[in-house]
Amino acid sequence: MSTVQTSAEGTQSAPQPERNKFVAWLMQQYSLGILIVLLVLASVLSDAFLTTNNLNNVIRQVSITGIVVLAQLLVVVTGGIDISVGSVLGLAAVLSAGLFDGRSMLLGILIGVVVGAALGAVNGLLVAYRGLEPFIVTLGMLALARGLVYAYTEGVPVAPSGEDFTIPGIATIAGFPVLGVIWIACVLAVAFLLYRTVFGRRLYAIGSNKNAAFSSGIPVKRTLLAVYALAGLLAGLGGYLLSARLGSGTPTAGQNYELDAIAAVVIGGARLSGGQGRVFGAVVGTLIFGVISNLLVLLNVSTFLQDAFRGALILLAVALAANTRRRGH
Repeated sequence: MSTVQTSAEGTQSAPQPERNKFVAWLMQQYSLGILIVLLVLASVLSDAFLTTNNLNNVIRQVSITGIVVLAQLLVVVTGGIDISVGSVLGLAAVLSAGLFDGRSMLLGILIGVVVGAALGAVNGLLVAYRGLEPFIVTLGMLALARGLVYAYTEGVPVAPSGEDFTIPGIATIAGFPVLGVIWIACVLAVAFLLYRTVFGRRLYAIGSNKNAAFSSGIPVKRTLLAVYALAGLLAGLGGYLLSARLGSGTPTAGQNYELDAIAAVVIGGARLSGGQGRVFGAVVGTLIFGVISNLLVLLNVSTFLQDAFRGALILLAVALAANTRRRGH
């Protein structure tokens, strides 16, 4: 009889480890908790927040930022950083709208991704093959790309001539913005790349220990070149989409996007030292910034105070992340 009871008890307690894993995972999702709290506060503080028009506006805003966040995530996982993504986006935005008069959507997309990938490849070459620090390299690219934006536009927005150029920026599918569909597609593609491919495993290995990765046969230099080029490509795509949304390539396009991207990645749980970072966390981080920016606008909060709120949010998220890792050890 006792043997049967013991067996039954063992059968009942079998799911416990799975439940413990779920609880442990939930405890680490501090960013998700922040997002839920913000959503509740936003719905209480502003009647306009949950309206269809406002939610669609939030989706359009976070979709472009979210693509840049994905680009930053790929670089951060390797232990690098790319502070040029905002300026690369800006250059891609004005060139996609201005070259060949922005005569078509497909041409605009092509110009945007080619410009972005080319500038990203330059970053990758200098970081991987010249051994330069990613921060310094991308700081130089930030200045170069932004200077080219102002030189090309002379401070005047560039308007595309193609009637279909702005379709992805303003169109909807069953009431859902096309920009949101593109962002979701990019999220799924990056998630597949990181979790289901050899290339993704190499990125985490390089971020964890570059020397060990090299010793194990991973082509570190080629991989870093590829990841910076890919990050530039995503930023370039974001540049075209921003021009499509605004209907023109503005000289200020992409300003401070690099700060938002880094902050969203950090809030999402990534380590700037590399080897850690998840797409889910990056998406949550993107939504956090999108919701708080939208709420502060709805509440007519000064733009200067908006920056202060965002800075406080970053500090809070970093503190929570450090506390979570300390408990994990």
